[in-house]
Amino acid sequence: MTTRWLSAEEQRAWRSYISATSLLADAIDRRLQAEAGMPHLYYSILSRLSEAPDRRLRMTDLAEALKITRSRLTYAVARLEKDGTVGREGCPTDRRGHMAVLTDEGMALLERVAPAHVETVRTAVFDHLTPEQVGQLEEICGTITRAIQSGDPGTPGEDLPWRRRSCSS
Repeated sequence: MTTRWLSAEEQRAWRSYISATSLLADAIDRRLQAEAGMPHLYYSILSRLSEAPDRRLRMTDLAEALKITRSRLTYAVARLEKDGTVGREGCPTDRRGHMAVLTDEGMALLERVAPAHVETVRTAVFDHLTPEQVGQLEEICGTITRAIQSGDPGTPGEDLPWRRRSCSS
């Protein structure tokens, strides 16, 4: 198989993307640690649950929405359970499944921290983009997401994190 090296333009775009996503992840994590003592993943769990019907989601669906392994989600939810911000209960439609549930304490924490999170995202990303660039960003990221999730030959979609089995699954 012949290696399809990146062109100079592709290499610059790739490195720019890596730099931006690394810096953004760090900025969001630092702000959430300062505001609530939690990493971005924990905030993302609370946020996804707040948007779900009855503030409940199957653990497997939550892992897929967050694009993480089920074992990583299990660990994070266990930590959030200790804090009283998330609970876990059996799934009514699948005896083997579990539901993650956002507690009232978790909702209150999310409501307190969300303004700082949104401000970080706004100042780091959207304040620097035109409306046209926002649309382009959505289109580009959506295209990449769909390509990887498709599982088409040549894409890494067949080994997506939430589909991986672990000892605790």
